[in-house]
Amino acid sequence: MKRIKRLLTVILSSSYIMTQATNPFLIKPATPFETVPFDKIKIEHYEPAFDEAMKLHNIEIDAIVNNHQAPTFANTIEALEHSGHILNLVSSVFFNLNSAESNDQMMDLSQKISPKLTEHSNNITLNEKLFDRVKAVYDQRDKLGLNPEQKMLLERTYISFEKNGANLKGEDKEKFRKLSTDLAQATLMFGQNVLKETNKYLLELTDKSELAGLPADVIDAAALRAKDKKKTGWAFDLSMPSYVAFMKYSDRRDLREKLYMAYNSKCMNGGEFDNRELIKKISQLRMEIAQLMGYKNYAEYALRDRMAKNENNVYDLLNKLLDAYKPVALEEYKELQGYAIGHENKDITLMPWDFSYYAEKLKDAKFQINDELLRPYFELENVKKGVFGLATELYGLTFKKNEKIPVYNPEVEAFEVYDVHKKFIAILYTDFHPRSGKRNGAWMTEYKGQYKLNGKDNRPSISLVMNFTRPTASKPALLTYDEVNTFLHEFGHSLHGMLTQCTYESLSGTNVYRDFVELPSQFMENYMSQKEFLDRFAVHYQTGEKIPAELVKKIKEADNFNVAYATVRQLNFGFLDMAWHTLTSSFGGDPLVFESEACSKTQILPKVDGVSISTAFNHIFAGGYAAGYYSYKWAEVLDADAFSLFEQKGIFSKEAADSFRKNILEKGGTEDPMVLYKKFRGQEPTIDALLKRTGI
Repeated sequence: MKRIKRLLTVILSSSYIMTQATNPFLIKPATPFETVPFDKIKIEHYEPAFDEAMKLHNIEIDAIVNNHQAPTFANTIEALEHSGHILNLVSSVFFNLNSAESNDQMMDLSQKISPKLTEHSNNITLNEKLFDRVKAVYDQRDKLGLNPEQKMLLERTYISFEKNGANLKGEDKEKFRKLSTDLAQATLMFGQNVLKETNKYLLELTDKSELAGLPADVIDAAALRAKDKKKTGWAFDLSMPSYVAFMKYSDRRDLREKLYMAYNSKCMNGGEFDNRELIKKISQLRMEIAQLMGYKNYAEYALRDRMAKNENNVYDLLNKLLDAYKPVALEEYKELQGYAIGHENKDITLMPWDFSYYAEKLKDAKFQINDELLRPYFELENVKKGVFGLATELYGLTFKKNEKIPVYNPEVEAFEVYDVHKKFIAILYTDFHPRSGKRNGAWMTEYKGQYKLNGKDNRPSISLVMNFTRPTASKPALLTYDEVNTFLHEFGHSLHGMLTQCTYESLSGTNVYRDFVELPSQFMENYMSQKEFLDRFAVHYQTGEKIPAELVKKIKEADNFNVAYATVRQLNFGFLDMAWHTLTSSFGGDPLVFESEACSKTQILPKVDGVSISTAFNHIFAGGYAAGYYSYKWAEVLDADAFSLFEQKGIFSKEAADSFRKNILEKGGTEDPMVLYKKFRGQEPTIDALLKRTGI
């Protein structure tokens, strides 16, 4: 029996060694630009890759800790920065695909891997000898002659250790370990529940009368969706292209209400995907972690290294904007209510499931413009040329499709990106359409970050993931105005990731303060209503006719339609986020009641029972925006002020673009964001440009 056991051990060990030798994460990829070998990666590769990567990272950490030389910036801070390279790669691929190309196996594996990674991270940040070395360098920071980027790396490294429990002692350290592990698992489960709940819903229609008001393109897409789901008739789900189109155009108020309730009651109806207890658990864990660190609440803990600095500054911005926009939003609602009554020729109380429907009709009546009128001019391939072309115009970038670069789904495209001097800048992946394994929304992420080491500039691999309207059997993918705007937004993030010129990966690209990261993305949205930009790519997909000047004029005129309502809605999310993360004692009540109270002053439409924002609020309960959702409005102040300079100098001004690139896009998080912004703009921003842009 012992001999059999020994033999089995040898076989298993040999198998593991063989797995290491053939694991695509653990060997240098034979791909163009050493891109991720997606075509070689299988589900069984992840766990052994994570295990081996953590083992290698531990060896690197031990070498830093056991260095007999006195702690220096090079042998401690830089050494720590450059450690864990393989682990970063494995983590990036796994968790990015868990959002963009997931399945039950991936989700189950993520629940298994997440606590391992949290424990590994805790073992580093709670390593007393390692922190002693970091602190020794930090304590002499003013005597080291460091440049601004080195100073920022040292400060961010020290704060990261401090925020993750390095100053804790004894039982408090063990308590932090448990709290952080529990939090990682809870946030992961929250997001998975939202995806699963989203995927399981389908509105099946078999009677043509139920399609009243829907454009032909929307009906065709619904027929294709039904066919893909092996259903008859037409199917609508909770993906954004399907949901938004139905809510805008369906004449069937009963069906709009049904779909609205399905979308807005996700994860709150009992059963295995209910997130109500998870909300309480996540907010409780975050509060306990913050208080363990000596902060009164999670917001105070999180805002320490943000531009806003503290909750008072966040509330100051939110309240100023609410004071400016809510009176106008109420007038917008009143106007829409009157229009609905006139349109129906009867008294009607405008409900949330009515807003998009009547807003689209009123916009069309006032400006003679709607999504279906614009769609033919926004064919996806032309939009790509327009968006890429804007980067060429502003920053001299060119994009070359490379079909030899492996991708994770046949729909994904990969591009080589070059600067004006033909120098390689980055790899860009684009992934445009909804799938069952992809979560809702749109986002930019990276598979490899940019950094410089041993004289080599390691360039990044960036990914854009969207959920845009699919092509149908008879038409190509024709995007809505909002989808094109979303493309510009996420592309702005990608420019931040691609153009970065930093020494350290943890400071490069979008590794900036949360309330600064949305500046490059929201800045790009300003081009959406600019005639000079639209004229370059917006042509009718059938006739090739350029978008008429009159239509562009109407786009500009309609640019601020219901802008106050949209702003108050965004503020609503910000106030709700802050409410959850300024708790100072345990919350054991009803999350829906709590939400209702938190959102009371931003309420415009009638309140509806049985719906919730919180239970599917991925941004704050499963993403990185906890105590940070305000950042969209914070950055909007910045982007309006920034674009006002381009309006003065010309929207394609090389001078302004060069300054924006050199001071914002290339710098990542290497200096304080306000310092970078003032270098670009020459002044601190005010809300004046935003108020002017939105007509307030």
